[in-house]
Amino acid sequence: MTQPAFQLENPSTDVYVGDCRDILKNITSESIDLVFADPPFNWDVPYGQWKDGMPREEYLSFTYSWIDACLRVLAPHGSIWINIPDDTVAEVVMHLKGHGLEMINWCIWHFRFGQHRDTNFIVSKSHVLYFSKNRKSRTWNPDSILEFSDRAAVYDDPRTKKTQRPGMRVPLDVWYGQYWGRIQGNNKERWHNHQNQIPEMYLQRILLSCSREGDMVLDPFLGSGTTSTVARGLNRKSIGIEYSDELAKSAFHRIQRGPVRTSTTPTTNSFMSSRKRTSSQKRKTD
Repeated sequence: MTQPAFQLENPSTDVYVGDCRDILKNITSESIDLVFADPPFNWDVPYGQWKDGMPREEYLSFTYSWIDACLRVLAPHGSIWINIPDDTVAEVVMHLKGHGLEMINWCIWHFRFGQHRDTNFIVSKSHVLYFSKNRKSRTWNPDSILEFSDRAAVYDDPRTKKTQRPGMRVPLDVWYGQYWGRIQGNNKERWHNHQNQIPEMYLQRILLSCSREGDMVLDPFLGSGTTSTVARGLNRKSIGIEYSDELAKSAFHRIQRGPVRTSTTPTTNSFMSSRKRTSSQKRKTD
């Protein structure tokens, strides 16, 4: 059995080096609580030793095979999240549905980063597919990701104060805002020598909402190590697989360092306190 190249304990964090399709064969069926995958997009990007420029049919075959390998190890209550671009999202959706998985959300990650081009509009999004084996029995923790409702925070609609979670809501299915862009340049999250680094806030939302402390999280394309870095910060176990030994070693150093963002998820109490302060200030100025 293949052994992890790097390991940490409390919580267990394993980093494997190799082709995820081979590594996943050695992982016990239905042992993974949550899968997050940000695969190569086949856009000829330098990912260490990986050749990111396959013929189209070969790339689709590769895509289906790694998805199938992830579904084998995914627990019945588990969910799979896949970050994928426009040119492959339809095929991935149909493949997942063909395996009987249920679509929970088709989210959009919007980022304000893109180079000028003469042939088409600038690409400023990625699709964030959220599927589960069983909608009713899946792990889902909505209270862990609540944010201020526009109706309450912007419009001060009194009806929102009478709801089960006054002034709060789960996030929209379009993700954007502070700390949500692609990690570039002098961003303090930036881990150099890695391509297309995903922000920690992105993984925080997924891990909080779809896993519990002590759960096992799998990332078959570890990249810069964001998934395992955030998982450790949230007390989740994780398995990360990276094709390049050099990139895996670099990602492991980042995992050891830990996340750099702290949670900015608001709470109902903090929201209501802010509303009271605002109301008090208004009375004083009237």
